[in-house]
Amino acid sequence: CRPRRPGDASTLRKLLLKRPAAFREADAGGWLPLHRAACQPDPELNLDARTAEGGGETALTLAVKGGRAENVGALLEGGARPDALNAKNESPLLLAARASSYEMTGALVSHGAWVEQVCGKKRTAVHEAARAGHAEVLMLLLRNGGRVNHKDINGVTPLAAAAERGHVAAVEILLNCGSKVNSQACNGESVLQDAAGSGNTRCIQLLLDNGADPNLHSATGHLPIHKAAYAGHYEAVKLLLPVTSKRALKEAGQSPVHSAAEGGQSRCLSLLLSRGFDVNYRMSGRNAQNYRDMRRSALYFAVSNGDAECARLLLDAGARTDLDPLSCLLVAVRSGRHRIVRMLLDAKADVNCYFGVVSDTSFPTALQYCLKDAAMMRMLLNAGYEADSCFRCRHDDVCRPPSDDDDDDEKIPVSRMTRAHVCLCAGSPRSLAHSCRLLIRRRLTLKRLNNAEIMNSPLFPPRLRSFILYREQDLLQGEQA
Repeated sequence: CRPRRPGDASTLRKLLLKRPAAFREADAGGWLPLHRAACQPDPELNLDARTAEGGGETALTLAVKGGRAENVGALLEGGARPDALNAKNESPLLLAARASSYEMTGALVSHGAWVEQVCGKKRTAVHEAARAGHAEVLMLLLRNGGRVNHKDINGVTPLAAAAERGHVAAVEILLNCGSKVNSQACNGESVLQDAAGSGNTRCIQLLLDNGADPNLHSATGHLPIHKAAYAGHYEAVKLLLPVTSKRALKEAGQSPVHSAAEGGQSRCLSLLLSRGFDVNYRMSGRNAQNYRDMRRSALYFAVSNGDAECARLLLDAGARTDLDPLSCLLVAVRSGRHRIVRMLLDAKADVNCYFGVVSDTSFPTALQYCLKDAAMMRMLLNAGYEADSCFRCRHDDVCRPPSDDDDDDEKIPVSRMTRAHVCLCAGSPRSLAHSCRLLIRRRLTLKRLNNAEIMNSPLFPPRLRSFILYREQDLLQGEQA
């Protein structure tokens, strides 16, 4: 493949892709392709041309991305424009700041690169330097006209970018250069909230010392202490506790206890409970709308996450089990969390609770969730589940049995159809001992059965007590052991 005419750059590009080694081969006279190109009267050489693939990069942006400072200098000296953008509208200066290269950044600035050039996301090189936390590059950009309060497409300032990653030096430089400490992004998150997410206490304290407001809400109502608790930053939570007002927490509609439980942060949860936060504080209806199940309590977060440790801490602190539209017990049963179910039952959760949103029948909801889990079913039955409700229907006895004279459109109760095909006495009938056990349990009532003091009294010999409590059918003994 030879060039059709001198200076045929398109053919040379094809050669470069097929045989890159050919450009290092000399001809009979010892000339390299470079020598021939230098002799052309009108060489077709565009240093700012973009690649067809790979993001539409220029020679300069490729050199910056590759960290080749010497190539960057050579291209700039050869006439490459320092502001030529790639297909993502990223300038070489922005890429150099992202790479934390003082040498490349300095070379670009000295050749006239525009410091305030924005990319497709409206970020500047100052954003990238702050995000990388390189103090020298940041100072170089600021000395050459960089703006400290410019916001990107999400409303994030360079100060917020530095605080989000806990870069204390960059935060201090930006504050000294006049960055707004209480700036908020489009989602309402403040700079302090970004710092709380990083967990860097030095950064948080620096912002507080410069006037950062710890009581600024985000669009979702969260405060900096919520974000720190969710991320599990123990020391950050301790630092934010005394400066967060009760009024701001009330307006947030959500307790930090919710955030710690949602994030599964048992250490932060223990700290908040020890500081007197209400374990039964219910999330506001506005915040609950962010969840499909309309959850309200911190305990629900722990149970839905399958977090036994957080659930134990909350229950030990007196958490109620009946604060949510969907019972925590039903959530644990449906997920097959035996340990959490046992803890909830020990905390007097209503074992006979229903969830009427799914069905208007009175068939036990919990049993529907554990029909294939014998151990879970036995646990519920031992805790006093009313098994008789499986054989009752609130639609029963409302209409007569169907006859031949009935219209085809007449509805037949489900209970009637079920009874017509199912024999409840199929198999072996109940033994006399078991019938006696059912009668005794009914007379004792669930309250007495769950009272350890009564059941361990001399009134009940050990064998009788074990029989009444179904100990011989306890399928969880092996697991608990």
